[in-house]
Amino acid sequence: MEENIILASDKNDSDMVRHESVLTGNTYESEEAVSRNYSGLALAYIGDSIFDLYIKDYFVRKNNMQTEKYHKVVTGIVKAVNQAALIDRLIEEEKLTETELEIYKRGRNSSVHTKAKNATMGEYKKATGFESVLGFNYLTGNKDRLAFFAGEALSFAGYLDR
Repeated sequence: MEENIILASDKNDSDMVRHESVLTGNTYESEEAVSRNYSGLALAYIGDSIFDLYIKDYFVRKNNMQTEKYHKVVTGIVKAVNQAALIDRLIEEEKLTETELEIYKRGRNSSVHTKAKNATMGEYKKATGFESVLGFNYLTGNKDRLAFFAGEALSFAGYLDR
């Protein structure tokens, strides 16, 4: 079942973007369109799911264990406190592109009305910014960057040597 959607801005036809359904595995939009058409929180919303999926995928493929054990390991990596620490390190090491850094700041500076149970508001906002970067890379089809961030998270948590 293939789905083609044309997204068009009210401005002009040059803003049109082709979007293939996630069901086909060919989801992509231009960086400009994603940056312009999605809020930081919308990017974080999808980025949260993508990050969770990449980390779950790693453990399911690597280890056969009970689902409760998967859950404990995965949530330990994807929790806001760890995302905040990871993004701080990635920024310090200058591993974000200029565009990713802009997306991160937009997500981090979004008005959030909730916070994680075991994180400060600052950590939660940084995690939201990190998830915005993941959402941005997902919607632009940049699977290499998604794999990079997942690998960095797994390395940061001590599961991969880098």
